[in-house]
Amino acid sequence: MLLLKRSEPNELLAWIRNKFDSSKIVLTTSFGLEGCILIDMCSRTDLQIRVADIDTDFLFPETHALREEMTQRYPNLAFESWKPDLSPDQQAQKYGEALWSREPNKCCNLRKVIPMENHIGDFQVWMTAIRKEQSTHRANIEIMQWDWQYSLLKACPLAHWERQQVWQYVQDHNVPHNKLHYEGYPSIGCTHCTQRVPGVTSPAQYSRDGRWQSQEKTECGLHWSKASDSSQL
Repeated sequence: MLLLKRSEPNELLAWIRNKFDSSKIVLTTSFGLEGCILIDMCSRTDLQIRVADIDTDFLFPETHALREEMTQRYPNLAFESWKPDLSPDQQAQKYGEALWSREPNKCCNLRKVIPMENHIGDFQVWMTAIRKEQSTHRANIEIMQWDWQYSLLKACPLAHWERQQVWQYVQDHNVPHNKLHYEGYPSIGCTHCTQRVPGVTSPAQYSRDGRWQSQEKTECGLHWSKASDSSQL
């Protein structure tokens, strides 16, 4: 495992390919810049795995268009969408209108975390494109660790990368990416909870300031776990 801590993304992906049944590996993504290059890396490493996005029913049209472009670009990967149990109308009837503005944690739980919990149990390895420098919450992640929230191995091949490296990879390999990155959106989630970030003029820049503005919230909950429950390998 010490070797894994020093591994480059492609080395880690090759190790995962050789150690695990591909049907037990899933890459989840919201089709941010990092997610797009990790998809490209998996395809190049011949990791024939499932790529899952959680469609909250509140995604930007540009995100849906990018998803379609990615499915065409990478036919060797199996793309699927995981959906909430409640439609937007059903959620409004049960919890009231605009839940995201009143109780954003509950909204994220209903539309992201629960769908994740409903599907992730089918897998042994969960790959994600989060990076250490994205936030203080993510600063302690490693490229491979046990995730107690979902009880499986969590692989973060880009954990030690910087945003400039991500952007350079996009350019070097002509990776499809969200057009909103050119309009001041460095991090893209649901339409109700994502805004432009002043001063961000290039996809090479990263900030989470545009997520849940005016809320005491920086994470949706998919990557949350108690510090005491984090075991790095």
